Amino acid sequence: MWKYYAILSAFFAAATAILAKIGIKGVNGNLATAIRTVVILFIAWGIVLASGEISELKTLSKNNLIFLALSGVATGLSWIFYFKALETGNVSKVAPIDKLSVAIAMGLAFLILKEPIDTKTLIGGLMIVGGSLVILL
Repeated sequence: MWKYYAILSAFFAAATAILAKIGIKGVNGNLATAIRTVVILFIAWGIVLASGEISELKTLSKNNLIFLALSGVATGLSWIFYFKALETGNVSKVAPIDKLSVAIAMGLAFLILKEPIDTKTLIGGLMIVGGSLVILL
């Protein structure tokens, strides 16, 4: 099932880039990020409330809360810089460079989370980096 969610995530991430570029015309990137964040806030909490998952809130550990908060900070900074890049850059250049995050996440998962890395994963990660470098240079 995770593969279907990942494919949907990729589709919506692509839609995000196009919709954001259209929506950011004449708008400061920080304001655009704030507007987008409010929309996401309502959607995410709406899903949690509608599904009854709110009861799980009391089961979160201090560690869960700390790392989810840190993840939120990283997400916010990612979005701010993404919108700043889209203010002046083309989606066809910004999006592939932004997707270097995939290769970086793979490397960090190997180093920090001790996830296994195989030849296929390593080659795929290097191809992502190579493709981004071609676009960057």
